[in-house]
Amino acid sequence: MSSQRRHVIQGEFLVSRAEPGCSMTTVLGSCISVCMFDPRTQTGGMNHFLLASGSISGQRSASYGVNAMELLINGLLKLGAERGRLRARVYGGARMMSGLGDVGIKNAEFAIDFLKSESIRVLGSSTGGTQARRITLWPASGLVKELFVGRNLVETPPSAAETASSDTGGLELF
Repeated sequence: MSSQRRHVIQGEFLVSRAEPGCSMTTVLGSCISVCMFDPRTQTGGMNHFLLASGSISGQRSASYGVNAMELLINGLLKLGAERGRLRARVYGGARMMSGLGDVGIKNAEFAIDFLKSESIRVLGSSTGGTQARRITLWPASGLVKELFVGRNLVETPPSAAETASSDTGGLELF
């Protein structure tokens, strides 16, 4: 198969087997991506989830950690990976906005705990901080590249004092 880059968006997962030119990429803020592979079968994949748990209208969604993890693992197993050989890396979980709590850290903790409870070896993680990340996975080899995007992106809403001092007398500036 020819060289191919696939983008994984929030609520999705992708898996691939023995496609040396294939790469998967995603951009993360507080979301989490788990990159997982089986080195013997050259089978790998990536998910991208928003929150550790929840549902949309009672349906299971890959936007939530438990479902995203199960879908990724089952997708790899269907392609011939063996659970005992799976290796994982965890990325994301940044704090992108103040006032939203530590959603990113909770997501990261969930992913690590889930992998440990499933006896899947975690080779490494890069979580937390205040910057978005671009993650690229080459699933046939398990190689992952992480690139921090821009500067710290935490947005802080203006305080009441700042809003009052910037009163423009009813004139709205764009």
